[in-house]
Amino acid sequence: MKGYVQVYTGDGKGKTTAALGLALRAVGAGLKVFIGQFVKGMKYAELESLARFRGEIEIRQYGRDCFIHTDPDEEDIRLAREGLQEMQAIMASGEYPLVILDEANIATYFRLFSVDELLQAVAGRADSVEVVITGRKADPAVIDMADLVTEMKEVKHYYTKGVQARDGIEK
Repeated sequence: MKGYVQVYTGDGKGKTTAALGLALRAVGAGLKVFIGQFVKGMKYAELESLARFRGEIEIRQYGRDCFIHTDPDEEDIRLAREGLQEMQAIMASGEYPLVILDEANIATYFRLFSVDELLQAVAGRADSVEVVITGRKADPAVIDMADLVTEMKEVKHYYTKGVQARDGIEK
């Protein structure tokens, strides 16, 4: 089966959630999945859920225990670059028919690695590997390279009323 490149971007909620839903669908069809989370090192409920699929879904985080809101430091850059190198090798190997680069768009936005480095990593994938790239602020070059692009648009969100991220829903 030929693999394509999907991008889930935009300011609305649900990009990572959609990618995780695709991962569950893939496992149901007997496919192995690799998820690399950039800019994330925090404990999210999905880590507990995905642990139940060990051997079918592998997940690694390439970030620290905080999300970047300002300029990244050298450690943020080092972790993301090492992660992208590992993801490049995984995509090239063909061992995982579905590879998700969660928050890779934000990683390029914060210059943890360049858009060109991301594009080269994806271009070097095995032909059968489906790739999903998530995160706000997808670069136009990433959108151009993709075969499918979905933009999540925020129409209304309870954050504007002061609701904080809730366990099992947003984190």
